[in-house]
Amino acid sequence: MNCNKDNICEIIKNISLFALIFLIIALVIFIVIANPVDNKNILVSIATSGDNTGEGNIIVNFGTNEITVGNALSHTNGSNEIIINENGIYQISYQLTGVNQGNERFNFNSVILVNGIPLNSTLNEGAVLSEDIINNRYTLTSTVILNLSANDILQLGGLSLEDITYPNARIDIEKIS
Repeated sequence: MNCNKDNICEIIKNISLFALIFLIIALVIFIVIANPVDNKNILVSIATSGDNTGEGNIIVNFGTNEITVGNALSHTNGSNEIIINENGIYQISYQLTGVNQGNERFNFNSVILVNGIPLNSTLNEGAVLSEDIINNRYTLTSTVILNLSANDILQLGGLSLEDITYPNARIDIEKIS
């Protein structure tokens, strides 16, 4: 095999070009693997004064969607139904404020409902509160993780035998898997 100087230079140039292209492709693959696309699915809905005028046992209406990211969850402002659009594991956190309309001891609880059925495992039992609690109000908070299916309807319920109103509520839901 007879190689002259020009032929060796051409071979070195081609190898260098191949190595550069290989390095660029490897770098792009590394960047994609190190920084996967983060497909978040989050819904934060708020209920304020006027969204829930009932007393005692209610299903909470949420008047405003504060954050909506992704397509796994949907909610129409003013509705009490949060629609699950994708199968998955969901983390659900909420706050529910109850206010006693009288000046006596009171109690209220909360529960998450799926397809209209209360989930006993999500029952949040509030304390029996005395009449000297400030403003006759109390807030229940809870976080649960549920395996939900597409087309499930998620709701938050307030439960009380007394004349409790629910002026404020918030629910934060994130699909975690």
